[in-house]
Parts: sequence; C-alpha cells; structure tokens
Amino acid sequence: MKILKFGGTSVGSAARMKAVAALIQGDEPKIVVLSAMSGTTNALVQISELLYQHKNEEAKAQIDALHHTYKQVATDFYTSAEKQQQANELLNQHFDYLRAFTQDSFTTHEERAVLAQGELLSTALFQFFLEEQGINSVLLPALNFMKIDENEEPDTAYIAANLKAELAKYPETKLFITQGYICRNAFGEVDNLKRGGSDYSASLIGAAADADEIQIWTDIDGMHNNDPRIVKNTYPIAVLSFDEAAELAYFGAKILHPSSVQPAKQKNIPVRLLNTMQPEAKGTIITAESEGGKIKAVAAKDGITAIKIKSGRMLLAYGFLRSVFEVFERYKTPIDMITTSEVAVSLTIDNARFLNEIVHELEAFGQVEADQEQTIVCVVGDFMEERSGAALKVFEALKDIPLRMISYGGSKNNISVLINTPHKVDALQKLNEGIFEHNATNA
Repeated sequence: MKILKFGGTSVGSAARMKAVAALIQGDEPKIVVLSAMSGTTNALVQISELLYQHKNEEAKAQIDALHHTYKQVATDFYTSAEKQQQANELLNQHFDYLRAFTQDSFTTHEERAVLAQGELLSTALFQFFLEEQGINSVLLPALNFMKIDENEEPDTAYIAANLKAELAKYPETKLFITQGYICRNAFGEVDNLKRGGSDYSASLIGAAADADEIQIWTDIDGMHNNDPRIVKNTYPIAVLSFDEAAELAYFGAKILHPSSVQPAKQKNIPVRLLNTMQPEAKGTIITAESEGGKIKAVAAKDGITAIKIKSGRMLLAYGFLRSVFEVFERYKTPIDMITTSEVAVSLTIDNARFLNEIVHELEAFGQVEADQEQTIVCVVGDFMEERSGAALKVFEALKDIPLRMISYGGSKNNISVLINTPHKVDALQKLNEGIFEHNATNA
C-alpha cells in the first residue's frame, strides 16, 4: 500500500483536484490524504480571530464570502445536476455550522472545530467527484482513527488499531480518501496536528498501515538544495537520508513538515517528495541510506530569539545547566541551538510567547540578554563521511556575514549558524556560490 498526500495548492481548485484524481488511478492499494484547499485554513483562522474579538458580523461576512468561493468550486467540479445538488447541500450544512458560532461565545474547543472544516470539505468534494467518475473509493473519516494523547503527541497504538479496523470494513476496496491535519484529542474532542500537519498525518498513517511508500505531493519538484524563492539556480536533491531530511525540515525547508520524518524512519518507509504540477519529475527520495561525503542543502529558519545568560557563578557550578533548562521546560519552550563557555551560555528559541517570563526567571542566575529578529542558517550533509573541509567551505562562504552563534558537532548532519535576520538573503546566496555548483548533477 502507498500513502499519497496532496497539499493545499495541489487541491486548490476544481481543476487541480481533477488532476489529482488522474494521478491516483491504478490498481495498487492507496490511502490519499488531502489538505484543505489553499487559502481555506487561513480564512478559517481569520474567522476564528474575529469570533474571539466578538466581531460576529464581520465573521459572518467572511463565512459568507468563503461559502461563495466553494459554491463556485462545486459549479466547476461536477457535470451532473445530481452531484451539483449533493455538493451544495453539503456546503450549506458546513457553512450553516460555521454561522452558528456567530450566535454564541467562542472557545478554543470551538476554534478547533472551525479549523477542521477545510479538510472535511476538500475530502467530501473530492469523494463526490470520484463517485461521479465511477471510481470505486471510500471516504475514511480521520476523526475515527487519528488521535493525540494528553501531551498532544500522536497516540500511535490507537491510530494503528483503529485505522486497521476501518480498512477491514472494506476488504475489496483499494482506494481510500481521508483528511490530513485533523484528529481527536485525549478527551475525544476535535483537534489538530498544528499547521502543516497533513504531512504528519500521512507519515503517521503510513506507519500505522505498514505502507510500502509515503508520497508527499506539493507544488515543487522535491526538496531543493537552497531556498528557490531567494536563490537562483537551485536544484532538487535526488536522495536524502531520514536524518538529513529531518534537519532540513526543522530548520526551514517548507516543503516538509518537521515532524513528518520520524514515523516513517521508525518503520523504515521511504518518503518521496513529488510535484503535482510536474508529475513526471523525479523529485526527492528519503530513505535510511545516505550519500556520504557531500553537503546536500541549506535551509533557514526565521523568528528566532537568542538568549544569553552570563554568570560568574557558572564556573564549575554543578547543576547550573539543568537549572537553566528547567526554566524552558516549565514554559514548554523548546531550545534549538546552544553554546557554552565557562561563564556564559547562549541558546535560541523559536517561540517567544513566554519570553518575558523566561527572562525574568533566568535573571536569578545572572545577567540576561535577549535578541529577537534572528535567523538560524542550517547546512546539511554527511559531515562524518567528509572528514575534512566541510566547515571550511561553510565559513569561507560566510566570511563577510556577522555570526552570532555556531553549532557544529552535535549532529553529523548539521552545521548551524545564527545571524541577524537582515543578513539572511545575503547568507543564503553566498552559501550557494561557495558550496554548490550550479547544476543538478551534484544533487
């Protein structure tokens, strides 16, 4: 069995969804995971924000506008009057449901239900099209088997057991459609895997179904060696290891959700990144194998805050780092990079929600400095295989860029530097010139 996930741009219109329907043809068993149509989740987030602010009339106007957009999609999608009517009845149900939230107070629980509507709509409309085309398929509600636990982590045992139970209901069916992103939480309420979570859904479903391959279809032909929005002459990387892909995804490569590699890695299921707009392109294959001795790619992660704690008491102080880390643990704030000296520790976070509280507690240990508008630039490859010269190439390329922090040696796949965000574009361009030759033969 294969898992095929299609992102928002891949299902962004009736025409795009028809193209997806053509791509999934064949006798091989498949589970197709769909995101919401592009723009829908953003619209639902805006509607939720208005409802929180008690701007119910504005929220209703946006709901009406989104409903109108979907009515046009239904008009473009189906040829039969029967399916047109069926689709419009479905749309009326979902948008009447959304309008009901403008009549009462709005809570976090209700927001999650609102955000789930995008995937519920895209999969239902897609299933109607398959039915109209006479294609045998089953719509599997993700809320029947996707679940997170009390720590907001996937309940993998539950997912595996309940997915297999759902599939067993249809022993003759080879094509299944389901939602990405959405799930239930430990209390049985509608919840989600956070933004970009459809990739994560696909990987979790692939692991639960013991799939042969997980395919992530987007609007770019694989993971590129640098950010194609900023740097010219980038190219898709043919092969990545799970660890290399995880580093790139975490440190800014937008094509893949950072959490989505781990479930596939645990089950050793290859992940293939493909382009819906160019289905003939080879894309990127992610496996347990690594091409040694190469720098593969560069990625950048914005929105970073650097925190420096300087304390004379740190020298040889037993338990000092533990005490520092416990502050971040209390506020559930992960740390990205860390460097230490005898009298100071510098680290970075990508979530500044509790920055003031964290800084206040850290001041008990010494002098604290916090700088925002920082960017982590991550260079990924197999640096253990390339015994010498890798770091020299990186730092030679960045010789004119002020570096705030350097992390090297924590992973055999990663050299990371922290820079001021205004230097990001220059850094990525200089790394491209200094590391990569401008042709795809090095991918």
